[in-house]
Amino acid sequence: MKGIVFNLLEIVVCDAYGEETWDALLARAGLEGAHTSLGSYPANDREKLVTAASRVLDQPGEKIVRWFGRHALPVLAQRFPEFFAPHGSTRSFLLTLNDVIHPEVRKLYPGAEVPHFDFDARQPDRLVMSYHSTRRLCAFGEGLIEGAAAHYHEEVLIEQSECVLRGYQRCVLDIRLEARRE
Repeated sequence: MKGIVFNLLEIVVCDAYGEETWDALLARAGLEGAHTSLGSYPANDREKLVTAASRVLDQPGEKIVRWFGRHALPVLAQRFPEFFAPHGSTRSFLLTLNDVIHPEVRKLYPGAEVPHFDFDARQPDRLVMSYHSTRRLCAFGEGLIEGAAAHYHEEVLIEQSECVLRGYQRCVLDIRLEARRE
């Protein structure tokens, strides 16, 4: 896993809970040192951090990973505004993942393993997104979608009819978006 993911996790944990909590999570996970954004690290390091956070925060790991995705999105939007600025909606943004955003991620972070998505966008109020990844981080993806919806001032409802964590070959996210009522 690329170090940028660890860097994002450190930022969101420190922003929400403070640097001492990040240090405590590293210690509890048995991890030392800094993760550089261009470095590659074993997926096991991520799993150790999620397990440690799950114990410290008394939350299921999947909920923590989703929280991380939701809070990482604003950091990504700030660092890479060129990916977000051309879009006026979450739907428009999501539909660029395979063809625009992930190729750029591979350029910025050589060796990055990014997921692939298939989309059914036939209905204007609904986007069905199939998630394919060996990492099995659909909860992170859901969190990123929630973060994107907040970024574009939309309400989102995500239902997952299939999930690799439940024995399916892929994850299928049924995404419904509407403008936020203020």
